[in-house]
Amino acid sequence: MTTATPPTGRGPLARREARLAWGLLLPTIISVSLVVILPLLSIFWISFKPIGLADLRPPAPVVRESLRGRPEAPGDDGELQYRLRNSSQDKPILGVTLSDTLPDGLTITGDIDPRCSLDGRDLFCDFGDLEGGQRETIEIPVTVEAAYLDSGADVEDTAPGITGRADNILTNAEFTLDNFSRIFSGDEFITVLWATIFYTVFGTVGALVVGLFAAMLLNKEFRGQGILRGLYLFPYVAPVIAVAFTWVTLFDPFSGSANALLVQMGVVDSPINFFGQRPLALIMVTVFEIWRYFPLSFLFILARMQSIDTDMYEAADMDGASPFQQFWYLSLPQLLGILSVLFLLRFIWTFNKFDDIFLLTGGNAGTRTLTVNVYEQAFAVSNIGAGAAVAVVIFCVLLVFSIFFLKYVSREEGL
Repeated sequence: MTTATPPTGRGPLARREARLAWGLLLPTIISVSLVVILPLLSIFWISFKPIGLADLRPPAPVVRESLRGRPEAPGDDGELQYRLRNSSQDKPILGVTLSDTLPDGLTITGDIDPRCSLDGRDLFCDFGDLEGGQRETIEIPVTVEAAYLDSGADVEDTAPGITGRADNILTNAEFTLDNFSRIFSGDEFITVLWATIFYTVFGTVGALVVGLFAAMLLNKEFRGQGILRGLYLFPYVAPVIAVAFTWVTLFDPFSGSANALLVQMGVVDSPINFFGQRPLALIMVTVFEIWRYFPLSFLFILARMQSIDTDMYEAADMDGASPFQQFWYLSLPQLLGILSVLFLLRFIWTFNKFDDIFLLTGGNAGTRTLTVNVYEQAFAVSNIGAGAAVAVVIFCVLLVFSIFFLKYVSREEGL
């Protein structure tokens, strides 16, 4: 007796459903590609380019047309002037031409520049190649007639046509590793990387630990619980610029309340520059990170705690388990999943954090992290390529960390 084996593969209906599913997902895939993948690819592209801040706008010929002499009555003489310049200081523009149509009522009364020709009222000028920073001026003598004055026309209202070819450093085939060699050279990168790791690790772990203790405190019913929960959320929902300014004012070495209190109590002999000296500044910005973002961990951990069955705690009480034993053997295993997710998210967000440090210290006194380095390279030094190279380093570090975390740590936690 033979038994029939089920057919392998997918049937026509399953294939149609798969095509329909992919068709429905296609707009989402395209949107994600445009929003995430394309900017990411552009950062990788720019990181291998010798691009400065001025190179983001490709070289282009710029022209300004004006009527000189201020003619006010028919028969007055003037000069039709074209001022041309290369927008780049070091890149040439090839084959620059200018074309314009003279308005009615302007009559040319003298010789024009030999680089220009006139066909009726159509003016055409060939300037050839413009070197970096080169400027050219064309002045054409004209006489103003009544038709021009009556029309109320102004030559500055219409821009002449101008053409030219220039090498665009963003799209050419010139690549370099100088951006990466610049950021990796010397001890500066090690210092910045160490500050980033210290800030990220201790800021992430601190926010989770404080959030865990806050969730344990508010996991019990008591009067005023709702008000206290709202107060716990204040650091997270308050505008970062407001709380950062408050912290800087509070710990100011000259007028801060914290220093005044410490001096009056005899704890210190002189005021402390909390945000201006090493390594205290890095510790302070890390404490600020913990204080500002522990409410997020608090909310998720508290929600998970309230979903745990209370029967096992009652059984543990009957067996004589201490509160610490109940937490260690009952609560913590139930919280490992959410703690792992929070650690991954908070690590990524803290590693990418820029505004908090920039508002508190500006990246000074040993608080220059990789994200602050991106800003300084790209805008303070005007080296967009080096800034993009630092951003690529940040992406690679976070990618390696995420893969390692999801492959090993999350498996142990059952995620």
